[in-house]
Amino acid sequence: MIDKVDDSKSEPLNYLNREEKLKWLMKKYGNDVIKIAYTYLKQKQLAEDVAQDVFIKCYEKMESFRNESSYKTWLIRITVNRCKDVLKSWSFKNLYFTDFFKPKQTYSSLENQFFGGEENELISKQVIELPVKLREVIILFYYQEFSIEEISDLLKINPNTVKTRLHRGRIKLKESFEGAWAISGK
Repeated sequence: MIDKVDDSKSEPLNYLNREEKLKWLMKKYGNDVIKIAYTYLKQKQLAEDVAQDVFIKCYEKMESFRNESSYKTWLIRITVNRCKDVLKSWSFKNLYFTDFFKPKQTYSSLENQFFGGEENELISKQVIELPVKLREVIILFYYQEFSIEEISDLLKINPNTVKTRLHRGRIKLKESFEGAWAISGK
């Protein structure tokens, strides 16, 4: 039944039941949810846990979805809120710092997949190092291809705030690239 969904449209057809709709949403947007969660949490396992939470909440609230936005926007909004909850949690604040005592490793394959491979490792590292408020708008604008208005609705902030954060994020990225190139001698 899921294979009969018209993929030329961005949303599933109304005749799908809840389980089929959830499977379709997981297949269509699962990677996006994990990638967004990873950009917030910087840990693959936490990102996967958040993705599970997001789809559980999606299943529970599917009947109350009002079609005021796309399913993708709705799922990203749930993901952002869940990530912010995790970042504020006691366990994250107190357990996350234990990662600093581990030997430094290269970035995970999820990050490489998200940013397009080894040639973009420097870019991905710099984007991930941005403060959350700047990182989220950069990711949503450039990698998820949301418009400024959509990001404004998604994050519940003024469109001018989105523009300001994009501008500041670009400046910080430029500064970090110039510093990285100076260190590497390029």
